[in-house]
Amino acid sequence: MISVEEYLDVCDAALDGYAQVCRALGDDLVSVRLDDVPGSNSAFGLVAHVVGVMAWWGRTVNRGIAVPRDRDAEFRATGTVDEALALLDAGRAGLHEDVAAARPREAPVAPPPPEDDIAATQGGVLLHIYEELTQHLGQLEVTRDVLLSRNR
Repeated sequence: MISVEEYLDVCDAALDGYAQVCRALGDDLVSVRLDDVPGSNSAFGLVAHVVGVMAWWGRTVNRGIAVPRDRDAEFRATGTVDEALALLDAGRAGLHEDVAAARPREAPVAPPPPEDDIAATQGGVLLHIYEELTQHLGQLEVTRDVLLSRNR
């Protein structure tokens, strides 16, 4: 069984990756989407989204503490690098609190609809959070690479 510390270490490494990408893009590019790629997201939008993911799944689903969320607005969000870093810091702090309170073998307190069958246990919810963090980090890194290559 993975320890809380091991789980948080891998999540923190992913969150550090988000911060590194935002810093590399700078204020001029952190809110830029790839216009020629349908459905692309800006770095800031991805940060807002993963912070929403962590709060909703870790707090609302696992703990039953309602966190209002507008998923579409997360992807449309814009801001500066400093604002993205502040979101990441707040999201990280919340995740650490939610993971410490989790009971991995128990059912989530407020399970999502049945079509989200990944949430049979609170541990499964935590795995989903990590999956989202890494999936969107890969998307973010590709976006960074394209934006930086176009703006040299």
